[in-house]
Amino acid sequence: MTATVTAGTELPTQTYTITRTDLIKYAGASGDFNPIHWSQRVATGVGLPGVIAHGMLTMALASRALVTWAGGDPGAITDYSTRFARPIAVPDDDEGTVLSVSGLVRSVADDGSAQVEITAVCAGEKVLAQAKAVVRAAALAGG
Repeated sequence: MTATVTAGTELPTQTYTITRTDLIKYAGASGDFNPIHWSQRVATGVGLPGVIAHGMLTMALASRALVTWAGGDPGAITDYSTRFARPIAVPDDDEGTVLSVSGLVRSVADDGSAQVEITAVCAGEKVLAQAKAVVRAAALAGG
């Protein structure tokens, strides 16, 4: 049975663990080897709380949540934007840190597209601001 998506529909929270190993893998995939993403000395030397996750990695994980909500169909996401609000400090341990991504359908247009407000939180702080996407509502409903 396909559920109906309406304004006010809350999308289930998705969580992602981010470790230093993930930062190394992302740096290799993206070509972004800025030392703030791997060197504690450099990161703290420029005033950061420590090594931080790549902003684009954070954005990618939030989009992964959107794809999950859309039943695994990345083509269901027709627009996506955000601003980086706070860095995600990634400790040098085996546990890493956890990013939680939730969503709320703000409106559904006549064409069946849903305006989704995305909330991404790490260590109690919102790390993305003005994060929003347009997703085919049928995909969110599993249809």
